[in-house]
Amino acid sequence: MDRAPGSATASPAAILRLLRDGRPRTRADIAAETGLARSAVRTRLDALLGAGLVTEGANGQSTGGRPADLFAFNAGARSVLAADVGATRARVAVTDLDGRLSAVEEVPLDIADGPTAVLPLLVKTWRGMLPDLDPATLAGVGIGLPGPVEHSTGKPNNPPIMPGWDGFDVPAAVGAELGVPVLVDNEVNLMALGEHTRCFPDARHVIVVKMATGIGAGFISNGVLHRGAAGAAGDLGHVHAPGADDVLCRCGNTGCLEAVAGGPALASTLRSRGVEARTAADVARLVREGNAEAGRVVRQAGREVGEVLAACVSMFNPSLIVVGGLVAQSGEMLLAGVRESVYRRSLPLATQDLRIVTSKAGTEAGVLGAAVMVVEHVLSAEVLDRRLA
Repeated sequence: MDRAPGSATASPAAILRLLRDGRPRTRADIAAETGLARSAVRTRLDALLGAGLVTEGANGQSTGGRPADLFAFNAGARSVLAADVGATRARVAVTDLDGRLSAVEEVPLDIADGPTAVLPLLVKTWRGMLPDLDPATLAGVGIGLPGPVEHSTGKPNNPPIMPGWDGFDVPAAVGAELGVPVLVDNEVNLMALGEHTRCFPDARHVIVVKMATGIGAGFISNGVLHRGAAGAAGDLGHVHAPGADDVLCRCGNTGCLEAVAGGPALASTLRSRGVEARTAADVARLVREGNAEAGRVVRQAGREVGEVLAACVSMFNPSLIVVGGLVAQSGEMLLAGVRESVYRRSLPLATQDLRIVTSKAGTEAGVLGAAVMVVEHVLSAEVLDRRLA
């Protein structure tokens, strides 16, 4: 178990956690902050230096002798492969251990083609980004999928829009190709991790909503991602939408929020009113171009999502709701509808300090979250200290 700074048995992973704040430290600094003896600090730093995770330089402030060596986290020691897979496209990326993007590519796909088609496409894309792909230079792989995932195994769990994926061993299939740890989660959970870590680190209770082909949510509770008992937390798109009892959803049920406010549903509504739109991206583009009918449809979608979110606000009491995804690219028109319903339906105590904003990480939120998931795993005490022992 990783010990808190100040513990006399602070592990190498605990020391690395100190250095990951970006501030280089001397051995004396580390000893003072962890309570370790200088000899113990030296042993742990030697292990981290040997793994390439820490760099050393003689830039410390001198107290009369030679300047003390400064030790810093080496974020470039390993690369992370990340993918945010949606229903019709994937965002594929390479990052360092700080989550800084070095390469990003968008790949069209059809999630319904199944894992034996989609996963090799991801691997091929990563190999194109890093032609000299070597497991020794990789920390691991993070993948977000558009459906419920059992995070402990990385296997999709009865995903409603992913035929052929149920129970498929994604980590084993990708790991066999790349030879490194592979972690998998729901795409919106990773979007929530990305938004929280990169853009809103001080917000402790957050709901991140993705509105695109489907609708989902990720919950940050007390600063930690909440996945639920079976990894199904946040399946907002298949919550019942008021007044939609007779609307058939592609999951086989009726009355789902996604069936009335998801991208395809909005495009279908616009076509019925004489406005050509096929995808969520078309809907957002029409709103940005000033199409009045598209604006009305999107604002109403915001109200419908807000009705469901109002119940979440009453139960979860977040301080922040972040709305992202292709439909959210339509801008303030969508947020206006969401705010209208949430503030009308929720108690003042729950909304007095509540902010409802658009995504800051944008299209990169999912891959950033995938990278965070991998880094937190491979640099955890459980994994790193065992590796360095």
